Amino acid sequence: MKKRALSMLAGLALLLAGGAAQAQAQTIKFGLCYDLSKAYTFVTPQIVQAAKDYATLLNSKGGLEGKQIEIVVQDHGNEPQRGIECYEKLKREGVMVFDMLSTPVSRAVLPRIMADGNILLQSFVGRGDAVDGDVFKWIFPIGPTYWGQVANDVAWIKAQNKGNLKGVKIGFIYPDYAFGQEPIPVLKTLAAKEGFELGLFPNPMPGRDQAAVWTQIRRFDPQYVISWNLSAMHVVAAKEMKRNGIPMDKLIVVNWLNEVDINNIGAAEAKGLKRGTNVVGGKDHPLMQQIAKEVYGANKGSGDAKNMDDIYYNTGLAMYSVMFEGVKQALKKDGWPLTPAKIKAGLESLRNFDANGFIAPVTVTAKDHGGGGKTRIDMWDGKKWVPQSDWVAAYTDVVDQVVKEQSAEFAKSGK
Repeated sequence: MKKRALSMLAGLALLLAGGAAQAQAQTIKFGLCYDLSKAYTFVTPQIVQAAKDYATLLNSKGGLEGKQIEIVVQDHGNEPQRGIECYEKLKREGVMVFDMLSTPVSRAVLPRIMADGNILLQSFVGRGDAVDGDVFKWIFPIGPTYWGQVANDVAWIKAQNKGNLKGVKIGFIYPDYAFGQEPIPVLKTLAAKEGFELGLFPNPMPGRDQAAVWTQIRRFDPQYVISWNLSAMHVVAAKEMKRNGIPMDKLIVVNWLNEVDINNIGAAEAKGLKRGTNVVGGKDHPLMQQIAKEVYGANKGSGDAKNMDDIYYNTGLAMYSVMFEGVKQALKKDGWPLTPAKIKAGLESLRNFDANGFIAPVTVTAKDHGGGGKTRIDMWDGKKWVPQSDWVAAYTDVVDQVVKEQSAEFAKSGK
């Protein structure tokens, strides 16, 4: 009798274990190997929180075509070797979609992901030329490259000058390392093409002392200044602009500026500042309201609800709304079980996807893994972000030429 009872218990345990394994097998894992401890901590917590919250919302409604979403997060500290270790670990755990949110780590992991045939989401980081799907078949830098973003900024300035940039002065302030230097070739090409005068103003790292560079900008007297600063650098720049009598409405910043920076500058002081973006700001959009009500209202949020006031949270939703939709289309088209090839095809089937007006429309094809590169200019009005333009992708011939030149070099040398 005792042996029979033990046998029944063992059988039940096996049944439960089998059920758990089956449930796990029905889960779609997304691997976020992020810098949660060093250089990128001004943005990574908000994006992780947004991805987890959106997964919670979708899971409560049946997931993606009936499959549950799991967001797996691990710190790589912005160290390439740790990023590689994270990739290999999560790969063994069944992850097929990865996101490093770090340029050095993305570049280090890219060759392995290409060789393995897994998916790398590479929004706003990594190789800009990876939008070339012919060369980078498994890499998806969905969103604007820095080349495309700065080209769109110039197009907006041109529109403010009645379509004529001849004789216009445009300053470009940037931290003097790879991130800041990346837009310069496109800016030089556009200056020659449109006839505007380009002033380049490198700012030595870590960017805490910008007194000398803003004195130079004041002497240059530009109509607009495009700023490629990051985090606290924005606050220092605003202080120096005020000291030099440069109006805030002359400034157009890269996408990496958030409400923390606005608050540190001062909401009123920042009035007129403009920002290139591919996502709607604020909490008025139905997706944001739905998460606030159904996730945070049910005490299921993955972090502090105050982070929903941060544009980086919206950026995280933008990134993962595209990725989740691509996987959803993969399941609709090719069914379960998922493979990286099916996910790739799902992403490449997206046409004018905008998450119901939440993001710039995205069209991904086998040739264009960037989604079209549309952005718009938003202005801080003292309380909120206000659109100043439609979504556009400008000077695509100039941007595409840079992409093709660099991707051809990678195809040739692997670097």
